[in-house]
Amino acid sequence: MKTICLITCGMIVTAVLYGQESPLTGKVTDEEGNPLPGVSVLIKESGGGTQTNTEGIYTLSTPENAVIVFQLLGYVSREVPRGARSTINLSLETDQQQLEEVVVIGYGTQRAGDVTSAVASVKAEDFVKGAVRDAAQLIQGKVAGLSVATTSGDPTAGTQIRMRGMTTLASSTAPLVLIDGIPGDLSTVAPEDIAAVDVLKDGSAAAIYGTRGTNGVILITTRRAGGDRPATISYNGYLSVQRIANRPEFLTAEDYRRLIGEGYDFTDYGASTDWFDEISRTPVSHTHHLSFSGGGSQTNYTASINYRSWQGLFINSDDQRITGRADLNHSMFEGKLKFNLNAIVGTQEYWTGGDGSSFNDYVYRQSVIRNPTDSIRNWRGDWMERSIYFYDNPVAFLNESTGLNSSREYRLNGSVMLNPVEGLDMKLLVSGNKWTEVRGYSETKQHVSTVKNGRNGYASRGTSSRVDNLLEFTSSYSRDLGKHRLSLLGGYSYQDEKSEGFWMQNWDFPTDEYSYNRMQSGNALGRGEAPMNSSASMSKLIGFFGRLNYNWQDKYLFMASVRHEGSSKFGVNYRWGTFPAVSLGWRISNEPFMSNWSVVDDLKFRAGFGVTGTAPDADYESLVSLNYGDRFFDNGTWIQSLAPNRNPNPNLRWERKEEYNLGLDFAFFGRRLSGSLDLYRRATKDMLYNYQVPVPPYLFSSIFANVGEMKNEGIEVLLNVEAIRKPSFYWSTGVTYSTNSNKLVSLSNEQFQTTNDFFDAGHTGEPIQQSTHRVWIGEEIGSFYGYKSVDIDEEGHWIIEGADGAPKPISEAVQEDKKILGNGVPKHILGWHHDLRYKNLDLTVGMRGAFGFQILNFQRMYYENPKITQYNMLKSAFDPVYGKTVLNNDLAYVSYYIEDGDYWKIDNITLGYTLPAGSIKGVRNLRLYLSALNLVTLTGYKGIDPEVNFNGTAPGSDHRDKYPTTTTFTLGLNFTL
Repeated sequence: MKTICLITCGMIVTAVLYGQESPLTGKVTDEEGNPLPGVSVLIKESGGGTQTNTEGIYTLSTPENAVIVFQLLGYVSREVPRGARSTINLSLETDQQQLEEVVVIGYGTQRAGDVTSAVASVKAEDFVKGAVRDAAQLIQGKVAGLSVATTSGDPTAGTQIRMRGMTTLASSTAPLVLIDGIPGDLSTVAPEDIAAVDVLKDGSAAAIYGTRGTNGVILITTRRAGGDRPATISYNGYLSVQRIANRPEFLTAEDYRRLIGEGYDFTDYGASTDWFDEISRTPVSHTHHLSFSGGGSQTNYTASINYRSWQGLFINSDDQRITGRADLNHSMFEGKLKFNLNAIVGTQEYWTGGDGSSFNDYVYRQSVIRNPTDSIRNWRGDWMERSIYFYDNPVAFLNESTGLNSSREYRLNGSVMLNPVEGLDMKLLVSGNKWTEVRGYSETKQHVSTVKNGRNGYASRGTSSRVDNLLEFTSSYSRDLGKHRLSLLGGYSYQDEKSEGFWMQNWDFPTDEYSYNRMQSGNALGRGEAPMNSSASMSKLIGFFGRLNYNWQDKYLFMASVRHEGSSKFGVNYRWGTFPAVSLGWRISNEPFMSNWSVVDDLKFRAGFGVTGTAPDADYESLVSLNYGDRFFDNGTWIQSLAPNRNPNPNLRWERKEEYNLGLDFAFFGRRLSGSLDLYRRATKDMLYNYQVPVPPYLFSSIFANVGEMKNEGIEVLLNVEAIRKPSFYWSTGVTYSTNSNKLVSLSNEQFQTTNDFFDAGHTGEPIQQSTHRVWIGEEIGSFYGYKSVDIDEEGHWIIEGADGAPKPISEAVQEDKKILGNGVPKHILGWHHDLRYKNLDLTVGMRGAFGFQILNFQRMYYENPKITQYNMLKSAFDPVYGKTVLNNDLAYVSYYIEDGDYWKIDNITLGYTLPAGSIKGVRNLRLYLSALNLVTLTGYKGIDPEVNFNGTAPGSDHRDKYPTTTTFTLGLNFTL
């Protein structure tokens, strides 16, 4: 009885205490000081509460001893004792686990826990910071198996990407890029407009895209407003300066005169000119991004304008882009009917140093090989030119030419989504894209090329255009039935593309004043000497697709998809193809026998199989084509003949890639340690190749056919560690690793055979004129092939290893002496990044490297030879070869110039400071940062940068004319009003 009385009294006292309520108010913001609308503010003991308004402000009445709970999806919940306070202001931290629960996949999204394919997702907060070129550089080193390289310092150049090795010999190796579901490229939208990048890596994930999915799929999600939020204005801008990453050391005028004194046969023209300095500068670039967003629960908008003006290392090397974007969303009938309208308008202009190209790399070559004792102008004030083969004044080259490349892109797409019943969504997407380009280039009468060729002034003009149209209808249904979760997707896709081009040249102009305008005033066209051409092509792609996802008890997962696709690029006998996929998942961590393993938060096994395809790059490879041939005289009349230049192939079809993938996803210790492991094997069958055939019965001497087979296999590892996770200090680190090996299995069948069991690839250029690589059937692609140098004789001539392994003079070399000298494809790709935050300071460090490959150093091969005295050379040309004597041999392609390419880069360091919220009236958040890109490279390679081309059949070639890469330093400012 006493116990009952005590309990009753306690309940009465508690009720009295809680009855003493008073008002509590405050403001809830995110980590950057932005107000958070819709935050649930609850009294823990009673469950009652309210929500924050559009300004993040709340008001409610609570007892003083209550505990207040703040909750919002996507953020870490907080519990705060009220005490005697009347105001509680706080910020909520982003909940990474919740954000990563949804990833973008083909034609939709999916819970990360349900994904059974190899899919990687990188959010905006994890992007590479600083002056990045495109979307690929945002995720450089963040996705295992995705190789992203910056091989050129040209401001107009993009990044080079490759997914899981090489799968084709004759078609593009670029992944399919989709921006909010619409085909585009990596530079279609400004990097500042991107919210997330998801990568579909294996066949089971990419098969739903059919013939476009073989090289993987990159899904770019742009920033969009959502829900009820106040109008905001955000600015993101930065200023960058650059320097050459590693300037090669060539002889100076002083070196020339010293060597002449030592007896070398150099010419002293009496001047002292640093030709590289004469054509280069310290590039200063700037980017400005202004965005607007806001709206209510039914209608919201996002709009942005991006301007970037980038200078290159060389004079007349630049890139200016303006990109405008607008996104409007509207919903009706309690969200059952939704509309979206999206528009992107982009312009690009850059100085062109040739017929449609950007900077002319030949100018860079001349700046390093020109005699440093030569002068820029002669005594009359004219450009100094000399009658030496491939010896031109680079300063004159730049000043006596002008050019402009100007392009415009217009993208408009809209969608309507209907939700007639719970779980059923039907979506219609329509998109149109138009891209146009106008090119102009001219050389004056004083330009060295027009003088040597007797052209008396030269100009070219060209235009290109492309129109893409897309229509897609999808219907998806999702249902949660207790232990069972089911989703179905079905859809139809239609896409067409039309391209046109025009190009002409003319020379022998009456004046230089016309530049590349008034092309008709030149005389060469009228004389029939100058070329003119135009082209037009079109293609269509139609697909029907479906997908089933099933989840039982969050333990057993299943996915199956299929796409039936037709393309106008294929022969009449193979217009349509079917691309199936299936994958399974087992979340072992949810099994009862794992209940005692408290350190395991998630453990999931995955297995998948998928078929994708690759279409030919050209539109009409299956059709016969005719060219105008010779004229012949018949019955008093000259008759124009027609000659075939391509055989028809009604059996032309897609390259078929079959891929198996085994994967493991894991998270331990409260998700402080997480990651994934993937093993894959892919086989490309019916690979396209160009075969020599007899005439007759064929109309032409070669045919494009599906015969070859290639295999790839590899391993990918992703590991993330949250080492410190405290309110004032946070440190996470992540590692990515991948390795890949490939083999060309076959290139022949009963109908079509290659002449040999190999083919040569790559080329040294003039004057050596040799192929650099050889691709063998049964071997991996990318092998350097040439003479193996082993020594040098007393006279400075190469000694090579003969076919029998014995040394012999290079003068006695025969083709049989050539050997495999290395391989240009990296065996191991590694990335390592750190993210640290201490109070308002943040520091990110990104590092990456490539190992197990070789590089052919073209600059050393051409410019490390003191026998070629008419051109300047590297200072290392006078180093003893093999420690014996200085080289005294004609230019030659030998293994001495093939170096180990292993490198490790401190690629990105960014230090930022965010002002505390409320520091500046009217400013919600403000951040300043300093960043460095391509900062330090640790390598034994002697060239400018070991990050060279790794695609195609001749990887690892560091060409002598390649635009040098740079180190970039950036000062940036972000703020939101």
